[in-house]
Amino acid sequence: MIYKLLDVDMVLYRQDLKIIIPVVVGLIGLMIFWFTQTSQKFKQKFLNKYGEDQGSVKFIMFTRYLGGFSIGVIPLIIYIITFPDTRLSQLGLGLNMETLPATILWTVGLSIVVIPLVRYNAKKPFNLKYYPQIRAKEWNRKIINGNLATWVIYLLGYEFFFRGLLLFPLVSEIGLWPAIAVNVCLYTATHIPHGREIAIGTIPLSIVLCLLSVKTETIWIAFFIHITISWTNSLTALKHNPEMKIVKK
Repeated sequence: MIYKLLDVDMVLYRQDLKIIIPVVVGLIGLMIFWFTQTSQKFKQKFLNKYGEDQGSVKFIMFTRYLGGFSIGVIPLIIYIITFPDTRLSQLGLGLNMETLPATILWTVGLSIVVIPLVRYNAKKPFNLKYYPQIRAKEWNRKIINGNLATWVIYLLGYEFFFRGLLLFPLVSEIGLWPAIAVNVCLYTATHIPHGREIAIGTIPLSIVLCLLSVKTETIWIAFFIHITISWTNSLTALKHNPEMKIVKK
């Protein structure tokens, strides 16, 4: 047998799955989302069917629905099936009344800090190259509201994976800082395609959000801060993108 030749313990223990499942299944979900979002052939189908503006809108919204499902829902289902005694609160999805005041204070405090920073960076060329993700030239109220709503759906799955499923089980099995190291590395890697500035900026933010998630035993600070960042960035980039305009129709 191979394990005898290698002289290593190759037994897969049940506790090992608490680390393997979040990492592997989450990675597969991220790949499904990423390769769909970056598929020009798939995007072109939307553009051909709905036109350039509406096609861009529907394509991005579709990928956000897909991302929320593939990154958040599917890994959760697989984890619950594997460990049926798991409570959602153990994965950060509960409402911890003891830490609720701290959750509110940290969310408000961090929002006050990140909003002006995001507004400042959102106007820069490197950011306008990627945001807003919907590249429609004309935006009406329906598109703006749909853009904000689908960010919420996507980020709920996204933050549940990174600050929930990929954090709490790993903390219990390998410790706080090793779990945060794994989390930060994967989180930063997903931002590398968006440029050096954005990728580097995710490192300190990811560490802070992981620590606050563990402290409050929930994902909600990370979730609401990420929404604040995405909404602020998207609306500011829309306002300063010379190729886009808001129309009333």
